[in-house]
Amino acid sequence: MKKIKYLVLSGIALIALYGFTLVNTSSPEKDKLLIEIMAYVLERGHYDPETIDDSFSENVFMNYLESMDGQHRFYIQADVNNFNQFKTKIDDQIKESKLDFFDYSYKKYVQRQQQIKAFYKPLLDRPFDFSLDEEMDLDYETMGYAASLSELKNVWLQYFKLSTLGVYADKKEEELKKFELDSTYVMLTDVVIEEQARAITKENMDLFFEVREDLERKDYFSIYLNAIATQFDPHTYYFAPQEKDRFDASISGKFEGIGARLQKKNQEVRIIEVISGGPVWRDQLLEEEDVIMKVAQENEEPVDIAGMRLDDVVKLIKGPKGTTVYLTVKHVDATIEVIPITRDIVELEDAFAKSSIITKENKKFGVIHLPKFYVDFNDYGERNAASDVKKEIEKLKTENVEGIILDLRGNGGGSLQTVVDMTGFFIKDGPVVQVKSTGGKKQVLKDTDPSVTWDGPLVLMVNEFSASASEIIAAALQDYKRAVIIGSKQTFGKGTVQNVVDLNQIISSNTHGDLGALKITTDKFYRINGGSTQLEGVKSDIVFPGRYSYIETGEQAQDNPLSWDQISPADYQTWNASGNFDFAVEQSKKRIASNSYMMLIDEQAQWIKSQQDDDMYSLNYENYSKERKLRIEETAKYDQLDDFKSSFTLQAPKLDIPALEKDADLKERRVRWEEGLEKDIYLFEAVNVLEDLILPANKTNKLAQIKE
Repeated sequence: MKKIKYLVLSGIALIALYGFTLVNTSSPEKDKLLIEIMAYVLERGHYDPETIDDSFSENVFMNYLESMDGQHRFYIQADVNNFNQFKTKIDDQIKESKLDFFDYSYKKYVQRQQQIKAFYKPLLDRPFDFSLDEEMDLDYETMGYAASLSELKNVWLQYFKLSTLGVYADKKEEELKKFELDSTYVMLTDVVIEEQARAITKENMDLFFEVREDLERKDYFSIYLNAIATQFDPHTYYFAPQEKDRFDASISGKFEGIGARLQKKNQEVRIIEVISGGPVWRDQLLEEEDVIMKVAQENEEPVDIAGMRLDDVVKLIKGPKGTTVYLTVKHVDATIEVIPITRDIVELEDAFAKSSIITKENKKFGVIHLPKFYVDFNDYGERNAASDVKKEIEKLKTENVEGIILDLRGNGGGSLQTVVDMTGFFIKDGPVVQVKSTGGKKQVLKDTDPSVTWDGPLVLMVNEFSASASEIIAAALQDYKRAVIIGSKQTFGKGTVQNVVDLNQIISSNTHGDLGALKITTDKFYRINGGSTQLEGVKSDIVFPGRYSYIETGEQAQDNPLSWDQISPADYQTWNASGNFDFAVEQSKKRIASNSYMMLIDEQAQWIKSQQDDDMYSLNYENYSKERKLRIEETAKYDQLDDFKSSFTLQAPKLDIPALEKDADLKERRVRWEEGLEKDIYLFEAVNVLEDLILPANKTNKLAQIKE
C-alpha cells in the first residue's frame, strides 16, 4: 500500500516544502491566495502542465462563460462585449492574483439574475397562445446572446412557453384518455389546462430561484477556479470544502452522520430519504417528509436553520461517530419534538460489491457487481473494493459456481491500490499496470502474491462508462488472456491517475478557514503490453451494440484530454488455463450477429444518434403533438426490448440471506437488482460465453449444439 501511495504522491511531494502564510483577511483576499496556491500546485505538480499565456487565457474565458451561462439565458451581448477586455488578460490576473474579471462578471451575473427574477412572474401571468406558428432553437453552441434585456425577456418567454407546452400536451392527452374510457366525462377546457400547465412552470421557476438564492459568491468562485483547473485536463478539479467531503464519501462509500438525505423546498429542510442501516433508520427516529427546524450540538443552544443554505445545514448535522446532534423536528402530523441522534458510520450499500448466483440448466455461475473501486484513504484496512470482491468470490465458491462474471459496467474507477490487489485474485503473480509519474519516472505495479482466489472461467463486462481503475483491470486481464472482455466497442479511455492535494497543507498557517482541495493529474498509467488506455480505452473481445454506439462518449469527448502514447512492455506471461478462449469469442460473435434483440438495439442506437442532431422545437401545439406522436411511434418498436427475459434464475448467496432477512429495504433492493439482471440481455450473453468456456474440448466443434 505505501509503495503505491508514495508513487501517486511523488509528483507533488516538493510542494509541501514551500510555505505560504495566510492571515485573517476578507474573503476576496482569501480568494486571491487560493488563485496563487492553485496556480503554484498546477505548474509544479501536474503531469503535463499548461503554459499560462494569452491562449490559455482565452480558453479559460470561454470555459468560464460556458459554465456560468451555457444556455445564454443570463448575460446579454453587451455584458460579453465588456468581458472581452479580459479575454487575453486572465493569465496575467492569475500570475498577479487579481480578481478583476471574476468580480466584474460575478456582479453582472447577480444583477441579471435579479432582473430575471423580477420579470419571470409577470411573464407567466399571461396565457400562452399555442396556435401560433413558432419554433425554438435549443442549439446553444451556435446561439448568440440576447442583444438587450428586452430580448432576454423574450428568450425566457420562449423557454417558459416550451416548458409549459410539454405539460399542456401531457395534460391534454390525459383528458382525452379519460374521455375515451368514459364518454360522460367532462373534459377540462383548453383554457383551464393551459392555466394549470403554466402554474407548474411557475412553481418550477420558484424552486429554481430558491436554489439559486442558496448560492453564494464562493460557489461561483469555485466555477472560476475550475475554468482554470480543467484547462490542464478534464480530471483536474478544485473541490470547495464541502465538495471534498462529498468526494471522500463517494470514494469510500460511507460517511459519518445520521443517515438521511435532505432537500430544501419552500425554505424548509425536509427528510427525503432515510438511508438503510444508518442511525435514523436503525432507531426509527425520523420519517420522509419530516421537517427539520433547529439543530443543536451537545451542550449548545439550538440553531434556527430557517433561511440557511442547505450545505450549511448538512454541515451542522454531520459529525464524528459517537457524538450527538439534537434536531427539532416537525413531523408530518404537525407534532414538534426534539430528537437526539447519535452519529455513526453510514455505509451506502448500493456503492459496494454484491454478488448473485445464476442457475441455468443445472449449471451454476456467479455474477459480481462492482459500482466503483472504493477505499478509505485514511485506513486501507477498512472496507474496500478489493477485500469485498474477494469475500464475494469466496461466497460464490461455497456455492460451487463453474464460472464468474465481474460486472464493471458504469464503474468510473477509484483507488489504484484496490485494482492492483483485485487483479491479483485472478492471476498467480506478475505486473498489473505501469505508471509514469510527473518527471517521467516509471514504475511497474505488481501482484506479488502467488495465490489465486479464482482460477476458473472469467468474463469481465464493461461499457463506454467503465473508466480508470476499471480499465486497468480489464487491460491487465485481457493482456494476460485471463478473462474474456465483453461490452461496448471500447471503455471510457481515462488513462490518468489523480491525487487529491489538501490546499490547507500548502500554507504554514491558516486562520481564515478551509481552503478546500485540488484533484490533480500526477500520473499516466499504461497496460503491461506498453499501450496506454488514454483516449483509446480497452477494446472489448466481444462487442455488444448499445444505446450510445453512435454517440461520441468517453475521454475523447472531453475538453483538453491528455494525448495517447505508449511505453515499453512489462515482462509477463499469458494465462494458459482455458483452451476455449478463442472458441468462446467466435461463438458469441455469431450469436450477437444473428440475435434479433441485438439487431434492434443497434437500430435504436442509430435512431438516438439522428435525434441528437435535431435542436428545433415547435411551440405550436398541433405541430408539437404531431412531432411527439411520430417520436412515440418510432420509439414504440423498441418497447419489445423490454420483453426480453433470460432463461436463467438468480438468487442471493446463502451467506447473504441472514442479513437480507433482517433488512426489508436491503432485501427489496436486492429483488429489484436481480429482476433487472433477469432482463439484461448482455448478462445473458455473458452466461453463454461462460458456458462455452467450460465446454469439454471434444464438444467445441459441435457448433450446431451451441444455443442462441
